[in-house]
Order: sequence, then C-alpha cells, then structure tokens
Amino acid sequence: MNRTAKYFFIAAFFLTAALSYAEKISFSADSMTGTAGSKNSSTTLSGNAAVITETMQINADNIKLSGQDFRYITAEGSVKGTDTSSDMTFTCEKMTYDRETKIAVLEKDVNLDDKANEVTAQAQRIEYNQDTEIAVMQISVSLKQKDNNCTAAYAIYRKKDQLLEMDGNPQVIQGKDIFRAQTITLNMNTQEIELSGRVKGTVTTEAENTEKQNNTKESGGKQNTENDTDSKTDIEKDKDSGQQTEQKLQDTGSQTSGETNE
Repeated sequence: MNRTAKYFFIAAFFLTAALSYAEKISFSADSMTGTAGSKNSSTTLSGNAAVITETMQINADNIKLSGQDFRYITAEGSVKGTDTSSDMTFTCEKMTYDRETKIAVLEKDVNLDDKANEVTAQAQRIEYNQDTEIAVMQISVSLKQKDNNCTAAYAIYRKKDQLLEMDGNPQVIQGKDIFRAQTITLNMNTQEIELSGRVKGTVTTEAENTEKQNNTKESGGKQNTENDTDSKTDIEKDKDSGQQTEQKLQDTGSQTSGETNE
C-alpha cells in the first residue's frame, strides 16, 4: 500500500536515506516537495539543491529524485558535479543520472574536466559511464590535452586507456602540425595518431626549419659577398684609372724630354 506525503521546507533541508542496494544518499535544498511510494517515489528539490551519493556530488538550481529508492536523479539549471571515484568534474545545464547503472547524461554547454590526466572537453551532449570510465561526446566536440587540440562532431574518450576516438570531420592540431581524416584515434600516452580515410595534413619538421634558416643565412652571405665584390670592383676601377693616368703622364714626359734633346 502506497503512502503519500508532501513536504515543504523554507530553511535548508538535509536528509539521509538507506537504500535497498546499500548506497546512502544525502540531499539538501531551500525547499522540497515530494511523494513517496514503494514503486514510484518522486521528490523535487528547489533552490541551492544538492545531492550526494557514494560516488557522485551534484549541485543545481533544481533537482528531482524519482523511481524506486530514488534511482533516477534529474538536475537542471547551472549544474555542477563531481565523480568522486575518478576525480572528474563537470558543468552543464541539464543532467540525468541512473544510480544503478552509474550512467550520467550531460546536456547543453557541457564542460568535462579530467584533472588527473589534464584533459578538458566541451560538447553539447556527453554520456559518461562511471564503471567503464568511458565518455561518449556528441555535437561540437572540442578536447584539449597537452599540445593536442582536437575537434569533431562525435568522439569517445576512454579514460582508463587514455584513447580518444573521433569521427565526423575530426581534426587534431599538435603544435604546428595539423591532421585530418574520416576517423582519427589519438593515444594520449604516446601521442601517436592513427588516421583513416581521406587523410590530409601538414607537418613542420626540424629539417625544414633548419633549411629555412640556412637559406636565410646563405642569402644574407651572398648579398654581403656581392656588396664586397662591388666595392672591390670600384676600388680596382679607381686603381686602374690611376695607373692609366700615371702611364699617360710618363709617356707625355718622355715625349717632352725627347723634343727638348732634339
């Protein structure tokens, strides 16, 4: 037989409940309304709402707990959360969480931060499985890790393996290097990239940089040599001109001396 109860709190509310699958849940809010039943329980927390389970902390403007033993959690409005089992934090506008399957669905302007691996990701929808530590990201996906800047329409982030699989016009920028393909897999541990289908890219190598520097030096050296040559040529011209003038004077002097002797 179901029992129905309605609660309304003006001050902050805090409740701890023992659940059938041995997990404790705590929640608080400025106010609460709800019904309780063996098969269909529903509680709505409003204003500074917070829910804490053994592996998840959630804060939002409003949070609804529903299902048997409050299995489902729905949060809306300035949602912030932490997966305490793996040190993952997130923000979004809407979240649904199944406490039994440990799957969280984050929607609208989602930001995910894996602090342990220095990975940050943004998307419009992320489905994260706490047990497998796999995040499926969709729509306007952007992920950063070390020197890697990755974008795609669809991506799977495997936290345990440190692998990122991308599809839907994926692109990876590593420093000055750019890689594009139909599908891209990035190993975040080794920084190796696997490209498949319509592969495109640009790579700047050390040899190219050295060659450019050498060409610049050679160009400058050549210009200086040409300037030196021009300078030397002018001096030699002046020298030749002086020698020619001196020779003419000597010839004139010889002719004058000859005429005088005669």
